[in-house]
Amino acid sequence: MANALLSAHASSYLLRPHSRQVSELARNSPYYRRQEREAKKQVSIVIHGRRASTIVSAFGFRKANKLTERQTLIPDPDYRIPVVLLGIAGGLAYTDNIGPAVPIGILGLFLLIQTTRVRFVFDDEALEVKIGDKLEDSGENAFVGGKNRWKYSTFVNWEFWWPNFPVLVYFKETQTKPDGQIHFFPVLFNGRQLYEAMVERLGPSETSGPK
Repeated sequence: MANALLSAHASSYLLRPHSRQVSELARNSPYYRRQEREAKKQVSIVIHGRRASTIVSAFGFRKANKLTERQTLIPDPDYRIPVVLLGIAGGLAYTDNIGPAVPIGILGLFLLIQTTRVRFVFDDEALEVKIGDKLEDSGENAFVGGKNRWKYSTFVNWEFWWPNFPVLVYFKETQTKPDGQIHFFPVLFNGRQLYEAMVERLGPSETSGPK
């Protein structure tokens, strides 16, 4: 019995160096080293400025949660409305109709300046009014208060007047007031781009798109 136990103990002792050798060989194998490197990696996924991270498991990648952030859309400025108004004002002034020419000319000049400044920015979550090419904050709404940023989920409806030559864009949202706040903006942007951005982010309106 003692001889059997001694033999078993000796066999175990003799096998240990061999096991350690096999383990070292396994760890030095290209496959093991590759898996070890991958296990220590941190996978970073960057989508439009958002960062999502996940740790790789010991024997392969664990799938990262996919972000579904949409591209930011900024319709190009369009000078047609202020140019038309200034043209009308010039025609009235030429025919000595100074009375109507002055307010129409002032409105045209004001909208011309606004066209160079105001930008509608459709980001992943909301429509926001920004200022200038650097997209600076526009502050609070001068007419109804609150920030000039409205989440898409708060929009009740929206419309274009008129689709073929958009002059005004209307929308109603519940972010500013729970019972709904109406907004009107002159269309100082490419009408088709603005319409397509609003359809994509807000759903279709009852009117047809600009032609």
